[in-house]
Amino acid sequence: MNSVTEMSSIRMQIMWNRLISVVEEQAQTLIRTAFSTSVREAGDLAAAVFDNQGRMLAQAVTGTPGHINAMAEAIPHFIDRYAIATMAPGDVYITNDPWKTSGHLHDVTVVTPTFHDGNVVGLFANTCHVVDIGGRGFGPDANQVFEEGVNIPIMHLFRKGEVNTVLMDILRTNVREPRQVIGDIYAFAGANDIGCERLVRMLDEFDEDNLEALGEFIIENSRLATIERISKLKKGRYSNSVTMDGYDLPVTLVAELTIGDEFINVDYNGTSPASKYGINVVLNYTKAYTCFGVKCAVAPDIPNNYGSLLPITFSAPEGCILNVQRPFAVSARHIIGHLLPDTVLGCLHQVLESGCQSEGSASLWNVQLRGGPAVGGAADFDSEIPAFDLLHFNAGGMGARPTKDGLSATAFPSGIRGIPVEATEAISPVVFWRKEFREGSGGPGTYRGGCGQVIEIGGIDGIPFDVLAMFERVDNAPRGRNGGHEGLPGKVYLGSGSALRPKGQQHVPANDSLVLELAGGGGFGDPATRDPNQVARDVRNGLVSTESGENDYRVKLFPDGSVDLTSTTTLRVGYKK
Repeated sequence: MNSVTEMSSIRMQIMWNRLISVVEEQAQTLIRTAFSTSVREAGDLAAAVFDNQGRMLAQAVTGTPGHINAMAEAIPHFIDRYAIATMAPGDVYITNDPWKTSGHLHDVTVVTPTFHDGNVVGLFANTCHVVDIGGRGFGPDANQVFEEGVNIPIMHLFRKGEVNTVLMDILRTNVREPRQVIGDIYAFAGANDIGCERLVRMLDEFDEDNLEALGEFIIENSRLATIERISKLKKGRYSNSVTMDGYDLPVTLVAELTIGDEFINVDYNGTSPASKYGINVVLNYTKAYTCFGVKCAVAPDIPNNYGSLLPITFSAPEGCILNVQRPFAVSARHIIGHLLPDTVLGCLHQVLESGCQSEGSASLWNVQLRGGPAVGGAADFDSEIPAFDLLHFNAGGMGARPTKDGLSATAFPSGIRGIPVEATEAISPVVFWRKEFREGSGGPGTYRGGCGQVIEIGGIDGIPFDVLAMFERVDNAPRGRNGGHEGLPGKVYLGSGSALRPKGQQHVPANDSLVLELAGGGGFGDPATRDPNQVARDVRNGLVSTESGENDYRVKLFPDGSVDLTSTTTLRVGYKK
């Protein structure tokens, strides 16, 4: 490589890093200005910059794979509707069409063109979850997408700087939390403005007219780097399946992963058919978590963009639960979609010498609660019940990794942060009576699965409320690998003791509470080979019971919590797999 080319590559790499910092500032602006806790506290968002062909060049570090990888497919739809040549300064576009963006109506995508010297040089976009979009609300009970809320086709949010007042009036009239929703949408547009401003400043600083050369550099280098990683893998076809609870019927995801010289393809033929309830997945969302699962194992350090995603392909038969068409209901599509990385990693576990992490809780346990005079039991309650809709994110345990324990109460694959209970209590008439690790929920193994949580929520002054339940891994526990045990499955019930269904809108009576026990991750490797001192530490920390320490890990402890080495050696020598 000659010195001129070397200097050019170094300059391009510096610009690439700078572009990533630009979109991260866009994402941080979303977090600082958003009204809803789902964006402000949990980071349920995506932010990215695209070239004029709609190819994603860089994404923010903050955000979720479901949003960012689905948004990567969305921008060409905007360009098809509004050609680049017709865009004007001050134009901003919006949609929440599930089939064009990230799979359900609660995710709003906002796109803003960036002008430099009078020309469009790129587009900034973000996709964020709003607390309510009308209809039945965020839950799995609908039978058609028409019941799930307001569907905004691709249209102007701002036209030459003037807000679309008709759209805003429609949203104010149809959502339960208009202040949060309208405030969020303005924040989404404002964050794009920051991205545009920083990009123009960057182009001026580097004396560039547009992103064309940098974009080609990013895409081609990312594509080649991903292919180089794939070329080192063992070629062949590898299959795996994961069965989960579903709504009324179990759902099985079936994957056949093919590794070629320059590609990885995942075929979902054999997967369960679409559900009549709102747990179905659109193709964009299937791609999002399929690609994420592959990249986690094969190329985790290569930046995520159009080029690095090109060598990863997939297919899902139309009509299966991973490829539904309008008007199937899709509101709770994350329940199924979040299990896709576990499905893909089960295939890649057969490929990688070190193996892949065990199955985890995976699907977020989103707590969507609703209060007001129309909730169940309201007629029998003497005092006023304030109207509210709240969304609170929670996660179970991750599966154990080949060389490390699984992370507890951590959202994989979504990457969502947990919302502090104080933030939810400050804006809603509820109280969190308990939020603690669930003892014994992580599957035993050489490396223990991450623990789930126990969460108990009640109404202030004993008010009744409804829960729009959408909880997974209750009937089907996360599986371990290489001799690791299953994690504990989840539970949903009232504080008074009655069991609740894991899915569907249900009533929490006055002076009662909702109790959730989230699943733990599966273990990795034979539990009888775990370091006894680590077992003792887990028992002291309340993550593993003394009984499990002896029965599963074959570790005997003294009353003071230290390891009885003599008895432990006897237990392990006499242990037969």
